[in-house]
Amino acid sequence: MRKLIRKIDAVAANDGDGVKIHRIAGRQINSVLDPFLMVDEINSDDAADYIGGFPEHPHRGFETITYMKTGRMRHRDHMGNEGVIEAGGVQWMTAGKGVLHSEMPEQSNGLLHGFQIWLNLPANEKMKPAAYRDIQSESVTELNLKQGGLVRVVAGSLKVDGVELIGPLPPLSTEPVMLDVVLNSTESVELEFNQQNTALVYVYGGNLSEGSSGGLKSRQMGVFSNGDVLKLQGGGEGAKVLVFSGKALNEPIVQYGPFVMNTVEEVEQAFQDYRQNKLV
Repeated sequence: MRKLIRKIDAVAANDGDGVKIHRIAGRQINSVLDPFLMVDEINSDDAADYIGGFPEHPHRGFETITYMKTGRMRHRDHMGNEGVIEAGGVQWMTAGKGVLHSEMPEQSNGLLHGFQIWLNLPANEKMKPAAYRDIQSESVTELNLKQGGLVRVVAGSLKVDGVELIGPLPPLSTEPVMLDVVLNSTESVELEFNQQNTALVYVYGGNLSEGSSGGLKSRQMGVFSNGDVLKLQGGGEGAKVLVFSGKALNEPIVQYGPFVMNTVEEVEQAFQDYRQNKLV
């Protein structure tokens, strides 16, 4: 059984054009999240908190995953890709050598709730061509639990209470698993995936019970040990959580703004390429 070994609190921050978020990231925890780099949550029914969105900006060296729970977000990039991410849908973008993109709310009022996750790329893939995948809600693999809960598999393959599930993405080198799990009060679920890979649990609603789930509260991330089974149990109010897993790269990470590379020189080159219109 995987055991909770660390708790990390999300920190209030701003990004894009004044968008209010809660973030888990930073150099001090890069090795703990590896291969993930960052988890951002947007959750507000005040348009002033999100209406500015994320105007066009560059990326190089990693992947971004945008997952919407409520509301809509429009994506555009330099490759001509454009689409609206609806509630329950996912946009999985590989920045690779370089991408210019924007993400703007497709609404001017009401609740906007979603996540952006940064997933690192290994050194030998950081300069591969940029790519984009648009995954609509109906393509996300789902399993209804016996006590009314729900597991959605955005990426990866695993067993959920003994049932084998496979997400809509093809296998990737970082072996990502990404789940959205909703549990009712005291309801539990057992998840089985690669026992040697990172196991991270971010609570975005309710709380997890004490014991193996560690009593995680909303806007806390739990880091779990290696093991065969990750057991999660909803607290008194139930729990809504994202579960992440991946193969640690154990490579140097040099991040500056929108670029994530392995050396300072590579980051400086990315800025130079951007200034000279060579990034893409």
